[in-house]
Amino acid sequence: MVYKIIISGNSVIKFVIKNLFMTRTALIILVFLSFYNRSFSQEEKKVWSLEDCLLYAEDHNLTITDALLDQAVAEVTYDQSKLQKIPSITGNISQSLTNGYSIDPITSSYINEQISSTSSYLNAQVSLFNGNKLNNQIAQNKLLVQQSNLFVEEAKNNIGLSIIQSYLQALYLKESISIARKSLENSQQETLLSKKRYEAGAIAKKDYSDARSQEAKNQYELLNARNNYSAEITFLKQLLNLPQSQQLEISEPQETYLYPVPFSAEQIYLHSLQESPSIQASSMNIAISEKDIDIAKADFLPSLSLSGSLGSGYTSIQDMNFLDQYDLNFNQRVGLALSIPIFNQGATKASVRKAEIRKEQANIALENSKNELYQNITTAWQNYTSAEEQFNAAKLAIDAAKDSYQLASKQFEQGLINSADLIVSQNNYTTAQQNHLQAKYMVILYSRLLNFYNTNQLY
Repeated sequence: MVYKIIISGNSVIKFVIKNLFMTRTALIILVFLSFYNRSFSQEEKKVWSLEDCLLYAEDHNLTITDALLDQAVAEVTYDQSKLQKIPSITGNISQSLTNGYSIDPITSSYINEQISSTSSYLNAQVSLFNGNKLNNQIAQNKLLVQQSNLFVEEAKNNIGLSIIQSYLQALYLKESISIARKSLENSQQETLLSKKRYEAGAIAKKDYSDARSQEAKNQYELLNARNNYSAEITFLKQLLNLPQSQQLEISEPQETYLYPVPFSAEQIYLHSLQESPSIQASSMNIAISEKDIDIAKADFLPSLSLSGSLGSGYTSIQDMNFLDQYDLNFNQRVGLALSIPIFNQGATKASVRKAEIRKEQANIALENSKNELYQNITTAWQNYTSAEEQFNAAKLAIDAAKDSYQLASKQFEQGLINSADLIVSQNNYTTAQQNHLQAKYMVILYSRLLNFYNTNQLY
């Protein structure tokens, strides 16, 4: 007896088993392929929600990754600056061969013969006082680390807002495809009816041609809607840093995408001033500039450093072995170095003035950031209120246009109106649907944008 076992998936696999009982190997293969096909199918059918896209971008978007690398560099710089407080230590070992009249590098005696010498030194140096420059550099680097954290948050917010806009645009275009498809189906039915009536001599050829022209127009609009949707999905993939070969299916629209807006534009602006990482990062530039001034002023003051060294050496002209000479020639040195600035062509004064100018620029940049934020919020608020009014008006318009089109369709079937009148009614209904759809997604977009400004939360 022959049994055929067929597994459906990406490929059809047939096992022909001549015995009633399958072997253990066949069972293992069956189980493996079953799980493989199931997992592969689930991966292919994954539907991405807006939250899925936002979470994925935080780990994979290149702009965010670059900001994280800048953050890592700032942390390394900060850690290294703290180590400047401890002594620096260097070691040196040298071996030389000298021939002719020269000075013995170990005994400093003048000799005229070949000399082989070895020397080694261990040096250490530490700054005792430098006008508090080092402490200010450490404090400034700490501020730069904090600012880099804000830059990471700012990058996440900017990419997140771009993803929200692209995702909602894709949803809008996806629904536009449905509208265009339905319009095409209606025009195809109307063309079929016009053809029958034309062949029966009930309408003129022009009416039949108008119906065919409308069908072709709707076919073009459907293709255009599909192309626009594909282009937006491609752009969304780029934001997510997804391979272009990977399928990206977005979820259907949800009411949770619409956020209530309980505050005025002024209230949202005041909240955003406290929450916005871009404003905080811009404000931190002022503190960083103040540290620049303190660092530059340190060059007006003297600096004091402590140094020390250990060393020894060996020379071939001495009648002692290597270890004895190294023990005999062992030396130690300790010293203090005081550097007093007297005149440096006005370099320090210029550095201080440039640091003060950078602080003034930081203040101006902060005010510009606040003005830009206020303008963005008020513009978003105006667009939201306008879109909400348009959405409410579009709901009334779409109902009226739908009733008008349904009535015109019945009149066309009864021969009471020609195809031109029906086409006008159909186009009005399609336009009303598009206006309603556009207003809906504008309300969703600007409600989410205002909620972000108010809470600094993308979802």
